[in-house]
Amino acid sequence: MNIFKKLFNIQESSKDKEIKKQDVHLSLDDLFVHHFIDKGGKFLYSTSLQEIANNLICVLEENNWKNITCLDPDQLSVYTDQLSIEVNSNIETKTPIFTSCEHLIADSGSILFSSNQLKENKLNTLSKDFIVFAKTSQLVKNMGEGLTGIKSNFKENIPTNICAVKNYSLDKSDDNDLTFGLNNSKNLYLLLLEDL
Repeated sequence: MNIFKKLFNIQESSKDKEIKKQDVHLSLDDLFVHHFIDKGGKFLYSTSLQEIANNLICVLEENNWKNITCLDPDQLSVYTDQLSIEVNSNIETKTPIFTSCEHLIADSGSILFSSNQLKENKLNTLSKDFIVFAKTSQLVKNMGEGLTGIKSNFKENIPTNICAVKNYSLDKSDDNDLTFGLNNSKNLYLLLLEDL
């Protein structure tokens, strides 16, 4: 279309120019999903715990994972009778990790973790494969709101080891990443439960 405009010297109408200048305002969930998928994340939306269980089973079967690491066994207790895999709490770098998170950061598509999920383990030392369970009520606009949320949720005992996964494609690196070799990229599946 631009070639014809140049060939015939067609000027853009003021209406077309105005449409291009307009800001697009997305809801928090749409903004998060847009950035998350753009960075290579895999996203499964659910409206019930049964759907979460079904999606978890599909992810495990799709990747042919026979065992999984869960640092908090209570998280998987709801699904144990439906899962036909081995669940362990010992960290193994080749075993996928199932965990929750602190917040979902809408403006960057990042997922915020703390010692509540990862214990004392550094994100870059854990498996490259993650399955994260989160709820839509955990969505926040930006990292500042995420950190404020952690501070207000845990007034007496603020967790440590706060970090974020910002990239979900193992072959891409973040140009703004200043971690100098400590790559936090993960092959990440997000099981998102609608709770609002």
